Amino acid sequence: MAGLFESTGGGGAAIALDEWEASILRSLEVQLLELIGPGPGGEDGDPLAALFAEGPTEAPTDPALARLFPDAYGDPEKPADDETRAAAGEFRRFTELDLRARKRDDALFVVRALDGLGDGGVLKLAAPDCLRWLGALNDLRLAVGARLEITEEDEDGLYELPDGDERKPLVMAYLWLGALQESLLEAIAD
Repeated sequence: MAGLFESTGGGGAAIALDEWEASILRSLEVQLLELIGPGPGGEDGDPLAALFAEGPTEAPTDPALARLFPDAYGDPEKPADDETRAAAGEFRRFTELDLRARKRDDALFVVRALDGLGDGGVLKLAAPDCLRWLGALNDLRLAVGARLEITEEDEDGLYELPDGDERKPLVMAYLWLGALQESLLEAIAD
């Protein structure tokens, strides 16, 4: 096992991570948690505030958040008319808080699993845990890709960046996250 997921059978998977890999992945997930922000009850998690909270009606202006929470209606390549914008806003108002909560829970689940790993070792995931990891890895890769402004056309050129390019460390993380996702998908399919 060399830093990628392998099947443990029954939809489960395992991965061997050294201390650095676990630390990098944990750091990226914590940054994702900070990007997503606290729940509707705020930092203190006030359940009453969460019960009556409504989500936003406007798409996030941050490109990474916009990628994680896209509009439900319309073509992202074309300006939306008033009716489409209103429908997207109404849909967002009733769904975004739950979606944020799920993304936050998945990222926190990964952080806690990595905390339990300590200085590295083999992390074993049961089938339901694999799906949470898959969601968290996907969210993380989407956010990193948005920060790098990666398009489908750019992806091939990422392997050819010169060492002096300031984007290289983040590009390497993006590519690694893609490999983790792919290996986890293959592992749970076995």
